[in-house]
Amino acid sequence: MLDLKDKILSGERINREEAISLFKWDLLTLGHLANSIRQRMHADPVVTYIVDRNINYTNICISGCKFCAFWRKKGAKDAYLLSFQELSKKIEETIALGGIQILLQGGLHPDLKIEFYEDMLSYIKGHYPIHIHGLSAPEIAHIAKNSGLSIEETILRLKSAGLDSIPGGGAEILVDKVRKEISPGKCDTSTWLKVMEIAHKMGIKTTATMMFGHIETYADRVEHMLKIRALQDKTHGFTAFIPWTFQPRNTALNHIRAVGAAEYLKTLAISRIVLDNIPNIQASWVTQGPKIGQISLFFGANDMGSLMIEENVVAATGVSFRLKEEEMRYLIEDAGFRPQRRNMRYEWV
Repeated sequence: MLDLKDKILSGERINREEAISLFKWDLLTLGHLANSIRQRMHADPVVTYIVDRNINYTNICISGCKFCAFWRKKGAKDAYLLSFQELSKKIEETIALGGIQILLQGGLHPDLKIEFYEDMLSYIKGHYPIHIHGLSAPEIAHIAKNSGLSIEETILRLKSAGLDSIPGGGAEILVDKVRKEISPGKCDTSTWLKVMEIAHKMGIKTTATMMFGHIETYADRVEHMLKIRALQDKTHGFTAFIPWTFQPRNTALNHIRAVGAAEYLKTLAISRIVLDNIPNIQASWVTQGPKIGQISLFFGANDMGSLMIEENVVAATGVSFRLKEEEMRYLIEDAGFRPQRRNMRYEWV
């Protein structure tokens, strides 16, 4: 343990077996190590956040993810596809609250082809000066398949229509045996990574996420992190990593007990230790609550993520935390840091 601790403190990269072994370590030791790395990478006592809104343009989805309480079949009573007028209303509310970005995601709709997405992106860009952080890797892979296009062609057309960056959603756990069980209709690991690699090569920045605390093992979590790390070595296109916990209520996996704060903080700290080439780690106060979000700032996180003017997917599981900007700033200041607004590229605004 001592040798590995020294290795981590010296900034040396750790391997798979060493990373897996960290899950046996005590929480406070991991927090100390992660915090030392965070301080080395971010010397200024600053914690960033962004003012944006999650807009889910449709909840109609063919993926059938067992962990999701948000999706609906086409024709369901509460299935929807937002009109452009409804989009406008949400964007105008966002801008009025000081928002600079929308996180635009939806289900894998069986009927929508690339032209719909081009029209939607062009409409938004034609009417509003706002950054579009949208369309996760599984959505892009689905659009490509539905439209008979390559992933390259699809991303190029979406970029031309106004897509600015891509969120890391749909990664869940990047291990196919897990994906086949929990998200049978979603793209496989290699496709998720391919979408991100192509986007990075086109100059499109993205984030990466990990949803854990369901059927995966510690080894699977580490495998996920190592795949992200390897792609980052190649492209340097990820701006941040966001690990968040599975919320079981109202899902097909509701027999699984939700991960507690200690397990979340341990995994967060290990992600900061393993992902030595990802500049920013985001706290998941949306699933853990504001107080654990605050504690996350001492377990490797340097970013509090989005103000979440609107959030629907986690809320569908019955977990709903809300923060106003003054509350977000208070949490950061109360922890001894300086709050700073940012954009998707982590440039201060």
